[in-house]
Amino acid sequence: MDELKLDAVVKTPGGQPSTNEEALEAIADAHPLPRLILEYRGLAKLRSTYTEKLPGAINPDTGRVHTSYHQAGAATGRLASSDPNLQNIPIRTEDGRRIRKAFIAPPGRRIMACDYSQIELRIMAHLSEDAGLLRAFESGQDVHRATAAEVFGATSPEDVTSDQRRAAKAINFGLMYGMSAFGLARQLGIARGEAQDYIALYFARYPGVRAYMDRTRAQAKDQGYVETVFGRRLYLPDINARNQGLRAGAERAAINAPMQGTAADIIKRAMVAVDAWLRPRAARALMIMQVHDELVFEVDADFAETLRSGVVACMRDAAALRVPLVVDTGFGDNWDEAH
Repeated sequence: MDELKLDAVVKTPGGQPSTNEEALEAIADAHPLPRLILEYRGLAKLRSTYTEKLPGAINPDTGRVHTSYHQAGAATGRLASSDPNLQNIPIRTEDGRRIRKAFIAPPGRRIMACDYSQIELRIMAHLSEDAGLLRAFESGQDVHRATAAEVFGATSPEDVTSDQRRAAKAINFGLMYGMSAFGLARQLGIARGEAQDYIALYFARYPGVRAYMDRTRAQAKDQGYVETVFGRRLYLPDINARNQGLRAGAERAAINAPMQGTAADIIKRAMVAVDAWLRPRAARALMIMQVHDELVFEVDADFAETLRSGVVACMRDAAALRVPLVVDTGFGDNWDEAH
């Protein structure tokens, strides 16, 4: 950084310039090298984690890779995958998708992927009971476009620009994870004050969301835990910690845990229902993988549409929220094509 005269935006606890992902992303527009380092690290991780290890993980008796799922592996209740971990293969990059192409269907069969559409945002609408969010989901609107129309004062969602939709999407998802104005500014490449104005506008248009967040933080501080829609408790031991950093982290978790935890509960309920539906049809289809909000199946080609309708019904009926659950599906000869 010294030789290239690049600002050290992020520093280590010892005060030295950091070269972690956050630090390099912060200066990636200032010089080509930080981006090259990030790309190299991404490729090196894919190679060491998947292309070199997956072949060695093939079971000699079945010819397949078998992951292990852990029911109590995550505080929110999400299933965790290991040996190998099949839940964190990148999907947004072409290189990550190439790994997914290695997961293929046997002859005569296809891969089907079914995933909940924007489930955590839908749970946010359910929990907050915000009229604007409920209206957007109930009417089947593009919720990010609808949010952009509200925040930026567009006459209708059709008048929203792509940049405005991108900003609204960042706000929708960022607030669920406790993103600050600083984080939003960095993600959108705008001034911190402008990002703070966006957040203020959002809460003005969706007051139910602000009320939910304030109420949830207060309940967490009082009780020491939050709950999913189904009443499963998620304990937050640091919610009243004296250390500001620990306390702030617990407050962020208090907002997100009910949504991520409820999503975990819903897909587990769906898996139980799908398993019961599949038992008399076990020769025709197989549920082979769960990746957070997504279920992956292997199915006889001539049974694919029957499986689609059966699985979608099970997933859609796994919970009764104030907004509909929507399930996106796709087929392919491999896992990537199924998306």
